[in-house]
Amino acid sequence: MTPSRDISRLLEIMTALRTPGSGCPWDLEQNFATIAPYTIEEAYEVADAIARGDLDDLKDELGDLLLQVVYHARMAEEQNAFAFGDVVEAVTRKMIRRHPHVFADEHGRLTPVGVTSAWERIKAEERAERAVQRPAEKNSHKSLLSGVKAGLPALSRAMQLQRKASSVGFDWNDPREVLRKIREEADEIEAALDKGDARELAEETGDLLFALVNLARHVGADPDLALRGTNAKFERRFGYIERTLAARGSSLDQASLAEMDALWDEAKETENLPSSRPSERSER
Repeated sequence: MTPSRDISRLLEIMTALRTPGSGCPWDLEQNFATIAPYTIEEAYEVADAIARGDLDDLKDELGDLLLQVVYHARMAEEQNAFAFGDVVEAVTRKMIRRHPHVFADEHGRLTPVGVTSAWERIKAEERAERAVQRPAEKNSHKSLLSGVKAGLPALSRAMQLQRKASSVGFDWNDPREVLRKIREEADEIEAALDKGDARELAEETGDLLFALVNLARHVGADPDLALRGTNAKFERRFGYIERTLAARGSSLDQASLAEMDALWDEAKETENLPSSRPSERSER
């Protein structure tokens, strides 16, 4: 098997990886649910490469993302649901249909405003067609939250769910009320810790995260951007610990927790941060 610029080679590689008996044991164990987190991760890697302006990395990350599409398509083909070619046909049909001003036989061009209007109209028609094709569900209920896509990153989806609920008045009126909810959720986690119930701990941790997203919404902060900022701050300060230890002829393995704590505090001081931030310990 040799590399190639032809998509068929990638399809062949995935088929080989998923072939029982001769394929990769890890790849053979995977399913849609276990691969989905990797698909999301690769999409973020693409966005990160774009943000850094690294086109060489973008090339590699786009390849990794394409691999995810091929992976899902191969698993679907194994279930006789659809194949990679069906995915390509579906998206090409969609793009041709949504751009009648480019691909149709009619003459003339739409204005940018007209293009947007046509795009939304055609998308609405497609949604209506899909709704007709789906089997009717008994006692189906159209929820206010139905429009929030399940595939969104968890933080973004939590924010959108809360915004939808808030639009009909299901919301707190004061961020301090959200803070009280956060303290309540923290107490419930402590109770779950006492019981040692892993399932309950995971559930209560999710409740706490949901409440924290609610707080971010109330104070006008984007939870994803806020967390990205904290991640960068953590990396910066942890890097200070590593560099300082190296300058002393030491390493992370040789340092005690007390020594690393002291260096963490030094890193904060070098950044001229206030010494009494309420979340300073939670950043470690």
